[in-house]
Amino acid sequence: MVLGRLFHFTFDAVMVSTVLAGVKKNSGFGFDVDKFSDPTLKSVAEKYFGVGETVFGMIQGTAVNSGYFTNRPSS
Repeated sequence: MVLGRLFHFTFDAVMVSTVLAGVKKNSGFGFDVDKFSDPTLKSVAEKYFGVGETVFGMIQGTAVNSGYFTNRPSS
């Protein structure tokens, strides 16, 4: 029960980080971790957003190499 909740919370946190990485990749706007004065909190935030960028890169790589996705120009 507790392990299921922990997994669910971790999955949700990774998905939020992945969405924020997608926003950063597509718009250039990212979370400014330099605003944190505590070096430990800054390090944790950098690692958290780094996980999202890694997951986003893996998803993007899978989509590019998959036959189910096509690159169509936006209208």
